[in-house]
Amino acid sequence: MNRSTSTGRGRRAGLALGAALASTVLCTAMSAAAPTDVRAGAPTGPARACPVVWFDLGETLVHTADDGSIGYQPGAAAYLRSLRLRHIGTGLITNVPPSWGATDAERAARLKKEVDTAWRDSAPFAWGDFGDRILTPRTDAERKPAPALWQRAKADSGRCRVVYQAETAQEVQVAGSLGYLPYQVGQPRRPAFLPVGLVELLRRRPL
Repeated sequence: MNRSTSTGRGRRAGLALGAALASTVLCTAMSAAAPTDVRAGAPTGPARACPVVWFDLGETLVHTADDGSIGYQPGAAAYLRSLRLRHIGTGLITNVPPSWGATDAERAARLKKEVDTAWRDSAPFAWGDFGDRILTPRTDAERKPAPALWQRAKADSGRCRVVYQAETAQEVQVAGSLGYLPYQVGQPRRPAFLPVGLVELLRRRPL
C-alpha cells in the first residue's frame, strides 16, 4: 500500500469517526436535557406544538449593524419557517430594560417597536411565530444569565421538551443546567442552528 492511499484512508476514517462522535454528543445532550415529567405516548402534533424551541434574540435571530439597522441573521428566517411548517412551538427569552413595561406583554410591545423601527430586511420579523412566548426580565435581578427567565420559560412550556439556542456560551450552559437541550449558534464547522430534524426527534424519543 503506498503512502498516499494510506493517508486518504486515514482521512476518511477520521471524518467518519468525527461524524459518529458528533452524533453521540447530540444524542447524549438530548437524553440529558429531556424532562422526566412527560409521559411516554402523550399526544403529539400541531395541537401540542411540542417541543418548544426558545431563542435569544440579538445576534441569534437578528443582527444589529454598525449603523443601528436590524435584520435577520443569515439563515434565521428560513429556520423559523421550517419550525413553523412542522408546528414546533417557539419562544424568545431576551434581556430588555424592566422599565419598558409592567408586564411581559408591555415589554414585548416596546421590544417590537424598537426592532421594527430599525428593521432593514424586506420581510418583517416573524413576531407572530412567538405569540405570547416573549419573556423579559421583570427586575434587573432576572436578567440573563440569572436562571429566572429560563425557569419561567420552562414552566410556560408545560409538558413539552425544551430547547434553547443563543450565541453566548454562558447562556447555553445555564440553559443546559436547567434541563434544556442547549445549542450555541454561529459556531464554525457546525450548522448555524440546531438542525430541525434533531428538534423533531424530541417528539419521538422514548423517555
